[in-house]
Amino acid sequence: MRFRSRLALGALVLAGAVGVGAGAVLHAAVRPRQTQPSLAVPALHGEAVWPSGRRPAPAFALRDQDGRLVSLADQRGRTVLLAFMDPLCKEECPIEGRALALAERQVAPAARPTLLVVNVNPKASGADARKAARRWGISGRWHWLFGSAPALRRVWRAYRITVVPTTHDILHSTAVYVIDRRGDERVGLIAPFLPQFVADDLRTLAGEGRA
Repeated sequence: MRFRSRLALGALVLAGAVGVGAGAVLHAAVRPRQTQPSLAVPALHGEAVWPSGRRPAPAFALRDQDGRLVSLADQRGRTVLLAFMDPLCKEECPIEGRALALAERQVAPAARPTLLVVNVNPKASGADARKAARRWGISGRWHWLFGSAPALRRVWRAYRITVVPTTHDILHSTAVYVIDRRGDERVGLIAPFLPQFVADDLRTLAGEGRA
């Protein structure tokens, strides 16, 4: 089952999980199950991995926390961590954000990615994003991306992200994509994840980019 198909399955569960909290997802529904033990260490980690050239990342362009237009195409030549978070979230998003920040800090500066966070909360602002980044330890090259409701929905759909507003929270899928320097999706993760695995993948892709 492909990663996006597993995300869609997780989204069906998510839609009924109103009481679980913002960013909730049923991880068991999207994680592949191994039927045989394997001693091989994968070249890349994640719920799904893809070879270079197999899955070009869907293009988009949105305004960041400072009003600058940022496009995925602008990031060619750099690896990209693409996440979908709510800067006002008090539950899952801070955990995910800190994990991403920790993963970046474990990587040498030359191999560090651009972090693109697509907003999932229409009530959030650029100021909220800057506060969240400070609280969660996000630094370096990062952009929290905003747009009109139709523009954001197009990006959510392209990456199979489900966003379900509730009375008090924003429930949403917790997928993270690692995109290589050529603009191809290479790793798909569902939070929570081990920062060390993300750091390892960033180093691998940085080395691949120099080959």
